[in-house]
Amino acid sequence: MTTTPTEHHGAKLDFSADMSYGDYLHLDRVLNAQHPLSPDHNEMLFIVQHQTSELWMKLMLHELRAAIAHIAADRLSPAFKMLARVSKIMEQLVHAWDVLATMTPPEYSAIRPYLANSSGFQSWQYRCIEFSLGNKNAAMLKPHQHRPELLAQVREVYEAPSLYDEALRLLARRGLPVPASHVSRDWTLPYPVSDEVEAAWLVVYRDPEAHWDLYQLGEELTDLEDAFRLWRFRHVTTVERIIGFKRGTGGTGGVSYLRKMLDVVLFPEIWKLRTDL
Repeated sequence: MTTTPTEHHGAKLDFSADMSYGDYLHLDRVLNAQHPLSPDHNEMLFIVQHQTSELWMKLMLHELRAAIAHIAADRLSPAFKMLARVSKIMEQLVHAWDVLATMTPPEYSAIRPYLANSSGFQSWQYRCIEFSLGNKNAAMLKPHQHRPELLAQVREVYEAPSLYDEALRLLARRGLPVPASHVSRDWTLPYPVSDEVEAAWLVVYRDPEAHWDLYQLGEELTDLEDAFRLWRFRHVTTVERIIGFKRGTGGTGGVSYLRKMLDVVLFPEIWKLRTDL
């Protein structure tokens, strides 16, 4: 028995009339979106590193938005899966820095003049991730003012309850002693650390069996922040390895700015209770 021209061992070879792998993934657009501006060989690494990171961040935001909505609706099981996926995405991004770290200072210096003022500091997706995780700062809206449609998306996340805000509102709905100041407030303000919030989490952690899903939520948040800290730390060390303490292309202090960000704690009471248990 012979095969037709369009089949080979059961596999179809002619996709002229059907959607192919490349069609489904729009690979022509994706793989032709790299346009180096310098003559240097290493700029392709720099571009692909940042483009793939933005794709992972797109998925991260997709999962974070859904997880926040599920927690707000008391649907914790799907939220747990989504938060676990976010943590895994952050692990992927940590390892991505290992690839960029193969770029040496002279190699980066060869492409830096071509970058103008472009900087990861201007990533609107990263800003949405930080806002979703509760690190609210009005000044961080400014880098996006030149793109009104993007600014609107960032502002929407900025004005909405964060992941942690929704977690605390859930604890309150379950009858735990979360103060009213943390159930309804101006969500655009930085998160105010609270001994009362820690006391509510301590109720959960002192009797996990009685509050198992809330206990699991606390640990999912811990996993997420743990992964986020590693992502930030790897970012700092990679930047220092490549440019030292030069200022960033976007006008930030570079490593000095990134090191300050390492001190930000997203879910402070969940970390502090470990000392007080």
